Order: sequence, then structure tokens, then C-alpha cells
Amino acid sequence: MHYRRQNRRVVRVALLLVTPLILATTVYSQSAQTPTPPPSDPTIIKDVTKDTSKDDPRFGSPEAEMRSKLEIKEEKKKYDEHVARAKEVSQLATQISQSYVTHKALSSDDGKRLDRLEKLTKRIRNDAGGQNDQDDDAGDVPSDLEERIKKVTSMAEELQKLVENTPRNVVSAAVIDQANKLLCIIQHVRGISR
Repeated sequence: MHYRRQNRRVVRVALLLVTPLILATTVYSQSAQTPTPPPSDPTIIKDVTKDTSKDDPRFGSPEAEMRSKLEIKEEKKKYDEHVARAKEVSQLATQISQSYVTHKALSSDDGKRLDRLEKLTKRIRNDAGGQNDQDDDAGDVPSDLEERIKKVTSMAEELQKLVENTPRNVVSAAVIDQANKLLCIIQHVRGISR
């Protein structure tokens, strides 16, 4: 009888020790299998005074991606037009220079080219972030018409290089300064040719 009592006690103690271990294992396995719900979206408070078309709360949505691609494409198009204008400025200056070397005078076609050259240069300056306020720095302008025309050509080529080497989202003070200097020389050439 004593032996049975001891066996019962041992069994009870063993059950008391094993039961919490079994329960802990069961709870752990159930919690590992239960999927956790995804975090809920935070409440978005919209400010009606702001343009929220660019602030799409659905990051990565097809509409936002399409809008972003279109904006990038439009910026690239504007930049390409800006570079094309700079190239045309350089070509017009070269044509005026070649015409002057050939005829030793500016023709009416050269006057039209000068007008176009001035208009494109102003557009380049404005697109680069410049304004219409010019300094008429006459100290840097050659007195001879032929030298002025050569200077217009070299400055137009330099302007083209500056525009081509400036990234599209950068406001370049060098481009604005070069365009202003070129405009000053163009106006002096037009003043003599009239």
C-alpha cells in the first residue's frame, strides 16, 4: 500500500510538471499559426487649400505612376526644346557671321536672323530662371562691327555648351549671365546695322 501511494504521488507530481509544459507548447503553436492582421491605414487628413493631386495616399497606385511618368516626360520635352533653342542660337550666330564675312555688310536677312537670335536668347534666359532686367555693360563690347559679330558667334557657342551641360532641373546662373551678355552684344550689333 505504501508503494501504491508513492506511485500515485510520483504520477501526480509528474502530471503537475508536464501539464504546464504541454499547455505552453500548445499555446505557442497556435499563436505561431494565427496570421496577424495587416496594420490598418492611418487616417489621412486632407487640407482643402492644398493641391492634393500630387499627394496620392495610395503610394504606387497605377494612376500615381502614370501621372509621375507624364510629368517626367513633359519635363524632358521642355528640356529638349530648351537645348534645341540653344543649338539654333549658335547656328543663327554662325550664319550671320558667315554672311558678314562674305558680303562685308549685314543684309535684311541678317537683320531677321538677329531678331530671331535675340528672341531665342531671351527665351533661353527666361527658361533658365532669368529676368528681363539687363545691365548694359558697354565696356565689354568691341567697337568694330566685325569683332562684335565674332563675339556674338563665340558667345552663342558658349551659351549652347552651357545649356547642354546644365541638368534639366537646375537653375543656372552661368546660362542666365551668358544670355544677358549675348543680348547686350546683339543689341549693339543691331544698333550699328540700322
